[in-house]
Amino acid sequence: MKEEQQHSSNQEVTIDIITSSKNLPEMECRDFFHSNELFRIVEKTPGQWPYMVIARQDGIIKAHLLALLRRRGSLLPPYIFSQGRVYGEGEYEEGADRQLLFSKMLHAITQKLNSKLCLYIEFSDLSAKMFGYKHFRQQGYIPVQWMKVHNSLHSMPPEDRISEKVAARISHAAESGIEVKKVETEEEFSDFYRMLRRHLSNNTRRYLPKPKMFSLLQDSGHCSLFITKYKGKAVGACSCMYTNKNAYLWYMAAKNKSHPILHPATATVWGAITHAYEHHYWHIYFLDVGLPFKKNAYRDFILSFGGKEVGTYRWFRFSLPWLNRIIGYIYKE
Repeated sequence: MKEEQQHSSNQEVTIDIITSSKNLPEMECRDFFHSNELFRIVEKTPGQWPYMVIARQDGIIKAHLLALLRRRGSLLPPYIFSQGRVYGEGEYEEGADRQLLFSKMLHAITQKLNSKLCLYIEFSDLSAKMFGYKHFRQQGYIPVQWMKVHNSLHSMPPEDRISEKVAARISHAAESGIEVKKVETEEEFSDFYRMLRRHLSNNTRRYLPKPKMFSLLQDSGHCSLFITKYKGKAVGACSCMYTNKNAYLWYMAAKNKSHPILHPATATVWGAITHAYEHHYWHIYFLDVGLPFKKNAYRDFILSFGGKEVGTYRWFRFSLPWLNRIIGYIYKE
């Protein structure tokens, strides 16, 4: 597949967009979310396509950013569209002009995804709330207030941060026979994926990758899949990504309604937190605790483990100008 190359008005900066792993250059990838390894995993996953944006100055790679294009669809309700997704702002060489390089990469990937008839593009989990604000605005992106929650794992044991109520629930779940373990067998993998699929079947916003992606992520060593069992049956599941000495809880599901006394959701999240602590990760981040509504049951649940919430932005850009204007008006600051 032919690769694209764009030269900016500053002739020292060149932007390449790589769409095939055979054309990926050798480069240092510290962040798994923007790595060649994740590119290859996404390339092998049905319904997803990776785009590696590379910024060079004087022929030397100074920054790179991995964007994903996802095909989404459902029979009930009926819909099909494609979505662009980026976690973070990419990676940069020490001393590089991050704002300049990001502005060039953002412009290039926005144009590329627009050419693929992508309905909307979403950027999340930026390193700072105001990072790239001017550049996002110039490209027509809309800032939506969002909440992030993370738990520190390096300063004290996680059990010292939780409330007595949560501690009692964890203890009761363990005494009742609830067990949280890493997925090891094909049967456990099937139970894990079935839990997530049922949990997200009615959620049109959340995207669930195909099973192959979870399998490849687990094989990479940068992801753990957890299954929560009670009397041999799955009652909870979650996945965690690992990069830069931090853990990221990506997906989580539990049968709280059918097992309210056992609190399988509490046991599942606690299993992910303790695993990250035991393996010496510095923090665990919860990737989607939602919009900053005053009442948010899931966010309150996550905060009960002693985490810290921080206000941030998620940036959205819709390819339909009229829709972008409407969304921009609804979420105007």
